[in-house]
Amino acid sequence: MTTKTIRSRFDHPLGDLVEGCKIIDKTVVIPPNPVEKRRGVYDYLVEVPPTAAKAKSTERTVRAERKTVASERESFTRCTPEEAGSVIRRLPPR
Repeated sequence: MTTKTIRSRFDHPLGDLVEGCKIIDKTVVIPPNPVEKRRGVYDYLVEVPPTAAKAKSTERTVRAERKTVASERESFTRCTPEEAGSVIRRLPPR
């Protein structure tokens, strides 16, 4: 598994989840100060779950996919003004 460091102002125990990752180690960067009502700053070393690798698609396959999607759609016709429900103003010729 890969790891990364996340900085947070919230105090989490070891083994808790932060941003979807499990906390392995915790370091106090700035300790909390209750007199000044200031939170601490913590660095968490977390395990990052593996992500599924996306298959790279070439421009040619993208174009082919677009053509198949376009051909699967029904034929397209423009709507009439009555279907659109908007007002069309016609200006008199000058």
